[in-house]
Amino acid sequence: MGRVRRNGLSRGARTAAAAALGVLTLTAGCKVETTGTTGPGSGTRASAPVTRPADDGKPGGDGASRTSAPPPAPTARPSPEARTLMAPGDRGGRVRELQARLRQIGHFDRNPTGYYGTVTDASVRSFQGKRDLPRTGRTDAETWERLLAMTRKPTARELDPPTTLPVAKPDPRCLKGRVMCVSKSSRTLSWMIDGKVLMSMDVRFGSQYTPTREGTFSVFWKSRHHVSTLYDSPMPYAMFFSGGQAVHYSSDFAARGYSGASHGCVNVRDEGKIASLYGQVRKGDKVVVH
Repeated sequence: MGRVRRNGLSRGARTAAAAALGVLTLTAGCKVETTGTTGPGSGTRASAPVTRPADDGKPGGDGASRTSAPPPAPTARPSPEARTLMAPGDRGGRVRELQARLRQIGHFDRNPTGYYGTVTDASVRSFQGKRDLPRTGRTDAETWERLLAMTRKPTARELDPPTTLPVAKPDPRCLKGRVMCVSKSSRTLSWMIDGKVLMSMDVRFGSQYTPTREGTFSVFWKSRHHVSTLYDSPMPYAMFFSGGQAVHYSSDFAARGYSGASHGCVNVRDEGKIASLYGQVRKGDKVVVH
């Protein structure tokens, strides 16, 4: 009897062990299986299949995926902003053309400078407002197309007029040699060689508190990328003729015109002209301010 009981217990233990192994096997199979099917001979019911959308967001090819919820409808995208062609701070030939075309129809009241400053910004806003366009001050594609349709191609003189005011009669001191002849009355600078005017340009001067000195001087130093150590402001194409006073390009003059003033220097607002003048003037050339 004792042996039978021991054998019986042994068989019971083996049966329990086999059952535990079967549970472990089924559990492991649940973890590995991802398609919802079971291996042959497992004797278990198939679990519900897992729905997997395809890469493009459409339902997959199995039967269960066809019953899945459809993807959400795409939302409407906002229209892109108008492409900006020119904006404040830009400079160059295209800006000069913009200014000349605006001047043709009365939206720009000065000579083109090639610099997109506050005056150009206000002129573009004025044009946009008259045409029921967004008043951004930036020249986008639609603004530019409307302007082209209303204007003609500017002439060379419109793009690069000599000066705003007539050039004054040269001072007698300017009639000999190589001279930058600067007139405060006409607010012009004429580059002259032996009495012949080769080029002229608009200039502005210092305020009553920092006046531009008058007299006969000579260029003693040229500095292409000069920055003022006193005012920490750029002075490109600087040609010094009296202490810290020089003829140089002024982006502020290009942007604001005669509403501002220098600290005593002779400001030029046309960068193209001052660049050409800088290339021609030599150290020792005369400067007459009258």
